[in-house]
Amino acid sequence: MAKRISSRKLTQIGMGVLQNAHLSGFLSGKIYQGPLKHFCVPGMNCYSCPAAIGACPIGSFQSMLAARQPKVSLSIVGFLSLIGVMAGRFVCGWLCLFGLIQELLYKIPVKKIRISAKTDRILRKTKYVVLVLFVILFPVILRDEYGLGIPSFCKWLCPVGTLEAGMPLYLLDQSIRGAAHFLFVWKFAILLLCIGSAMVIERPFCKYLCPLGAFYSLFQSVSFLQLKLDQEKCVNCGKCEHACPMQVNVRKNLSSAECIRCGECVRHCEANALRFAFEKEFKKSEVPQKG
Repeated sequence: MAKRISSRKLTQIGMGVLQNAHLSGFLSGKIYQGPLKHFCVPGMNCYSCPAAIGACPIGSFQSMLAARQPKVSLSIVGFLSLIGVMAGRFVCGWLCLFGLIQELLYKIPVKKIRISAKTDRILRKTKYVVLVLFVILFPVILRDEYGLGIPSFCKWLCPVGTLEAGMPLYLLDQSIRGAAHFLFVWKFAILLLCIGSAMVIERPFCKYLCPLGAFYSLFQSVSFLQLKLDQEKCVNCGKCEHACPMQVNVRKNLSSAECIRCGECVRHCEANALRFAFEKEFKKSEVPQKG
């Protein structure tokens, strides 16, 4: 009997289709430049993808920093901060197409790799280094031969851009194929590394490299959407930790910066001890009722 597709998977697919609805771009090889391109989508989705109808928040932020337009840069930060305050890393678990791609790759039946806890802790700090250096500092400091700022993460690291824009445009546009050089080879190698690692490690890009996930994680402990544990119902079976794609110790750290709010722990909790709710809802419900 075929397994039902979960509501989260359907949401991820739907968001991916919605963000990349300009399918005619794949036929023409041209990027959509309509009015919707002035707005950022909440997750990683390359601006230069022929089908993309919205702008990537990381790419837009870098471009504004490189162009030294602080007001626009701050407006993008405000947009992302609002999402972070409302729901933390919910976008990572429910709305990011590249997150879905990694999850599907991990389902390929190959031998999985278990990274030691110490190495994993160190590697998870990498995404914050990427956020500070490649997304914030380098676009402001580094200039090309024409004096223009360099969107460093998009140019040198981002596998999402290579998958959604670099590869399609390379196949569709002969002039781009003719101009392909070391940078394209470098980005393609990073994409292959991400694809290969996603087959043996759950969501490696999310854990170790994604600057957007790093930014949203700063709001985990203060976001309105929180994971709650009913200690009286919990039987300490450990199924929540086993189900977590980010290897979060759910029972000990409900507001972990690594939690992507995917809800897999809630779905696998047979004791119904876990649930998500907005913090205000819980505060209201916890007020003692007068007898």
